[in-house]
Formats: sequence, structure tokens, C-alpha cells
Amino acid sequence: MITLNVNGQPHQVDVAPDTPLLWVLRDTLQMTGTKYGCGQALCGACTVHLDGAPARACTLPVSAVVGRKITTIEAVDRQRVGKVVQDAWRKLDVVQCGYCQSGQIMSAVALLSEKRKPTDVDIDKAMAGNLCRCATYVRVRAAIHEAAKALA
Repeated sequence: MITLNVNGQPHQVDVAPDTPLLWVLRDTLQMTGTKYGCGQALCGACTVHLDGAPARACTLPVSAVVGRKITTIEAVDRQRVGKVVQDAWRKLDVVQCGYCQSGQIMSAVALLSEKRKPTDVDIDKAMAGNLCRCATYVRVRAAIHEAAKALA
């Protein structure tokens, strides 16, 4: 058994240590907000927070996250930054198909948790690696600026 701290709660899971965190979240814990995109940590759909920093869950073995705080999209709104980011996403109607959006939001929350007034360059750097097939990048950037204003 492996014990994980997910969204502030301990969870014991009976999985192989090399099982990717993504599959533990989705299949074992039934937290399906974190998405599978590429399986190679290139697209960002599987982004979660580890101790507040964005991480790709699709290639991260569960054994590497024992003792760390894992936050998923299901709980990101429990903190002010997460709630404000989700509110900005809704206000500006960022989502098109929505598949990548949990990863986009998790990356945006990590950025705004560290830098409350990001520039376009800061946003581009923080969001690099979060791919959107629908190309909502302009709306993502606008929502991050909107959230930054709300947090000021």
C-alpha cells in the first residue's frame, strides 16, 4: 500500500510503485478532472500541483510523490487564487472543447500564486507546454490577466 496526500486527504492505494500518478488519480481514486493527453508530459492536460508547483502526472511514478502534497483540479478552488482563476475562465468564456482546460487552469494558478502581476512574457513562459487544440491561447492569456486584476 502507498499513502498519498491528495487534496488535503490521505489516500491509501494498492498500486505498483511505477504506476503513473495520472492513472492512480483517475482509475483508483476516481478523480477524472486530470486528463490524459499525450502520455509523454508534453501537452499539459495532466497537470497537477506537487507542493504547489505544476507537474505532469502522466509520467510521474506514484512512488515519487509519497510525502508530497498533491492538488488536482477538483480542489484547486479551495484556495483564493484557484477560485479567482476559475471565475475568470468562466467570465471570459475561455473553454471551447475543454479537454486541456484543467491543465491550463492548474498552470495558471501556479503562476499567479507566485507572481500576482504577470506580463505576457511571464504568462507565455508559465503556460508553455500546455497545448490547446482549439487554440484558446488568447482567451487563456486574457483570463490570467483578469484573474491578476481580481487578486490585486
